[in-house]
Amino acid sequence: MLPDYSVIAWVLIVFSVYLTGVSKGGFAGGFGTLSVPLMALAISPTQAAGLLLPLLLVMDAFALKAWWGKQANAEVWRFVPGLFIGVTVGTLLFGSLSEEGVRLVLGIISVSFAAYMLLKPVAKKPISTRWALPAASVCGFTSFIAHAGAPPLNIYLMPRKLSKETFIATCTVIYAVVNVIKLGPYMWLGEVNVTSAWASLLLVPVAWIGVRNGLWLQSRVNEALFYRLVILAMFVVGINLVWQAVG
Repeated sequence: MLPDYSVIAWVLIVFSVYLTGVSKGGFAGGFGTLSVPLMALAISPTQAAGLLLPLLLVMDAFALKAWWGKQANAEVWRFVPGLFIGVTVGTLLFGSLSEEGVRLVLGIISVSFAAYMLLKPVAKKPISTRWALPAASVCGFTSFIAHAGAPPLNIYLMPRKLSKETFIATCTVIYAVVNVIKLGPYMWLGEVNVTSAWASLLLVPVAWIGVRNGLWLQSRVNEALFYRLVILAMFVVGINLVWQAVG
């Protein structure tokens, strides 16, 4: 049985799923963080997160097929322990967290980092790998709370100076890992249930179209413009998160 959502809610949900697919297919998830806040305009953030997770796993499968083998495996393995830490913390704190507080902090970090990268886009040297564990822990936590793992991941990975393809592929694998880690806790907490699963199944074609369109678009965007778009996405996401938190 499908959830009893309004027409406006379904329009926002379909658009959010499509946007996430485009983001996963070709833009390293940079725009996908907008999905839960957009859906939360019409349904609860918890419902939005639960509905979206199975679709994220489907999108991950599509994206992995396209990008597998191009990732920086060393960067992926550096992130895995922190992802488990972040998801575990999110699970233990579920129900006691202020979503507005998490969104506000994440939004401020995103806007600050995007502003820094726009004003000073070339760092003297890549960021140290010692920052992988804290960045991954925050990524796992924010991904668990609102599927908003892109900002902390980008903050670490963009200064690592990877090529566009390696960056997208590495992000794709890391997102797939954290989403698989989240599935068990989401089911245990009831965020993914029979009703949300039916809605997710209905939206699989939208997810597939989004990923395919994202793959088509990224091949027509040069590397410099790609990174500017990711930074712009972080800025837009950050502003949106702050607005959601204080609105």
